[in-house]
Amino acid sequence: MKAAVLFQSPGKLQIEDVVVDDPQPYEVRVKVAAAGLCHSDLHRLDRAFPLASPLVLGHEGAGVVEAVGSSVTYVQPGDHVIGFSTPACGTCEFCRADRPTLCDGVTTRRSADQPPRLRLPDGRPLTQMTGLATFAEEMLVHENALVKIDMTIPLEAAALVGCAVPTGVGGVLRAAQVPAGATVAVIGCGGIGLNCLQGARLAGASRIVAIDINDGKLHFARRFGATDTINNADGSALGQLVALLPGSGGVDYSFECLGRPETYELAFRVLRKGGLATGIGISPGSFPIVASDLLWGRTFQGCIMGSVRYREDLPHYLDLYRRGELMLDELVSRRIPLDEINEGYAAISDGSVARSVVVFDGV
Repeated sequence: MKAAVLFQSPGKLQIEDVVVDDPQPYEVRVKVAAAGLCHSDLHRLDRAFPLASPLVLGHEGAGVVEAVGSSVTYVQPGDHVIGFSTPACGTCEFCRADRPTLCDGVTTRRSADQPPRLRLPDGRPLTQMTGLATFAEEMLVHENALVKIDMTIPLEAAALVGCAVPTGVGGVLRAAQVPAGATVAVIGCGGIGLNCLQGARLAGASRIVAIDINDGKLHFARRFGATDTINNADGSALGQLVALLPGSGGVDYSFECLGRPETYELAFRVLRKGGLATGIGISPGSFPIVASDLLWGRTFQGCIMGSVRYREDLPHYLDLYRRGELMLDELVSRRIPLDEINEGYAAISDGSVARSVVVFDGV
């Protein structure tokens, strides 16, 4: 099969022939139909990440089950599924506490003494991004990394519910639990930020302020739920927000969706007394917090994959999509073949796309 492989970081993806192993007892082989391009993969392309072995990127995708291992009970060939990048073992302390996204998933991976799930024709093992590797014609995963979905849902739309949607919508509804009537600021209006805006709209927030430095992304933000937009190209976002919400002292909830120290700091600074900031973006650095601000009940929390209960929440999001309450088709700005994936990533930062999706033939 063909797959997009990263041999060094930073670097470019190369389309290579890859060998996929047969499913072991609890594993499932899936023919990938669609895979979304996410910033988390982009970080491997433009930052220096150590690679133990060549890496097949992609962690947002959906497809059709082709084959199952002897002990698989959750799915069968022909089922439509979404891959989820933080599979739960079901037995650790976090899983038992109903916090599956915090599971380290050790038992859902192959051990070092087992053959790799993916390898190059010369025998070199390949690492799967988050255990999935959706930038390939097929993926071989543990059954716990899959969510079975209704076969009437378009797989292009379903693919986005593998990462962008649960991370953004879940960040608002699960992690922060934003109540109706609250005020919200979303910093960074890429794929994750747009879904935070959708989450705030679904929660019934009274004011939803989108903050970015790109007018193209702010245009998308209006479509997905922002009541107000702020261009922070000149660094004046805090002042503009105070002017938008006079007398409030800031917003009740903020969400950082870029992964930069300065935007993490901004997410905390825009809070009013008692406000909660949620950091979603992957940041390589640190940021300062004024200790006295904490005395007024301001809080900063982290969040991975929206803190969702994935086999419960992902089908629910698709139900919202079917009812017209959650925008998925509108997120897909560009459909590309696998061999245009580098160009797809080049388009992410210029504001011209909400989400690009690799579409595979024959599914």
